[in-house]
Amino acid sequence: MSEETPGFDEKPEVPADGTPDDAAEPKAAASSKEEAAAPAGDSAAAQSGQETALLAQLDQARTALGERTADLQRLQAEYQNYRRRVERDRIAVKEIAVASLLTELLPTLDDIGRAREHGELVGGFKSVAESLETAAAKMGLQQFGKEGEPFDPTIHEALMHSYAPDVTEDTCVAILQPGYRIGERTIRPARVAVAEPQPGAAPKSEAAEADSPSDPSDKDADAADNG
Repeated sequence: MSEETPGFDEKPEVPADGTPDDAAEPKAAASSKEEAAAPAGDSAAAQSGQETALLAQLDQARTALGERTADLQRLQAEYQNYRRRVERDRIAVKEIAVASLLTELLPTLDDIGRAREHGELVGGFKSVAESLETAAAKMGLQQFGKEGEPFDPTIHEALMHSYAPDVTEDTCVAILQPGYRIGERTIRPARVAVAEPQPGAAPKSEAAEADSPSDPSDKDADAADNG
């Protein structure tokens, strides 16, 4: 049997790299902390990048939505304008067609008017004439022109001219043919005889004052002077 040398214990086993286990443990812990910290930082950066990308996409979506909304509003406004133009053109075409038809009927209406003036509008002819006049009125035809109204060159056509002492302005003294209009549109002016004030004639007001009897007080004053 061999004898053990006193005073010497067996040396602990040392790792191959020469680092004790107690020293290796802190290094391993620090390494694990760094590894844990590294993924956490990468995750925050990735999340921030995703948020930035989402915000950019949201801005793009908002911009696209604003453009599409503006396009829709523009198209709607154009459509409304188109509808108004179509409606206006439709009304204008209708008015032109009605005016053309009624213009062709004016000579017949003139004949009816002359027959009525001469008392010849009787029997079946009267019924037909009144039906025609009623239909023309329903289509918007209006007759105008009366004796005694002031002469207006925009709606009257003067066929005869004379002077009269009892008028103070150009006056329609006779209606040779009545005028006709549809709404505000004149399709034929009234054909009239016009009288102007007599040259040098005093106005009606002055003539009336001249013809009126004098004041009784003036007569009394004259009588006193003569007495």
